[in-house]
Amino acid sequence: MDLAHVWPLFGLRLVSPRLELRPVRDEDLPGLVEAALSGVHDPARMPFGVPWTDAEPDALARSLAQYHWKLRAGVTPDSWGVSFTVLRDGAPIGVQELHARRFGARRTVESGSWLASAHQGVGLGTEMRAALLTFAFDDLDADWAESSAAAWNDGSLRVSEKLGYERNGVTRSQTRPGETVDEVRVRVARDDFVRPDWQLERHGVDAARASLLG
Repeated sequence: MDLAHVWPLFGLRLVSPRLELRPVRDEDLPGLVEAALSGVHDPARMPFGVPWTDAEPDALARSLAQYHWKLRAGVTPDSWGVSFTVLRDGAPIGVQELHARRFGARRTVESGSWLASAHQGVGLGTEMRAALLTFAFDDLDADWAESSAAAWNDGSLRVSEKLGYERNGVTRSQTRPGETVDEVRVRVARDDFVRPDWQLERHGVDAARASLLG
């Protein structure tokens, strides 16, 4: 019996032209820590609602592992969070997340991500989110996908625009102690998703659907 039989999400793989996305495994954690410590954003500006990249290296490593273990332990049919390791040439370079609350009624997913700075600026952020949305719309039958980004985060907002998201309001978010920013909400309907010009290769979808949808 392999681990995917015990935890079916471990059998899920999404393969795009340059990337592979798979739910975070324990063996991915050291590589993800190294990717995060290599730099994710300009230290002068915090793009995340939780300033996890400000932590000292040892604390960052522990908190990153604990966060992904907590997400895994909290998966239930209808409400869940799944973090995908983003691999390029077999090496972890970032994370793409997919979350849902009361999915059966809302048919809505939310996404978030980070990517090591060395891999930014070449379209990988768009590719990994396009892979996730293809899975969410085609395999999980989502009707809507939502996301958000700090108003100054042009890179993230451009990715959303390229994939068909429309702006859906602004809220105020605290990113660091004493630091607040405008946060732009975005959403895209299944029929408005701007699909990539490549086909997503999928593995382990049926077992993953059963785990996430019941």
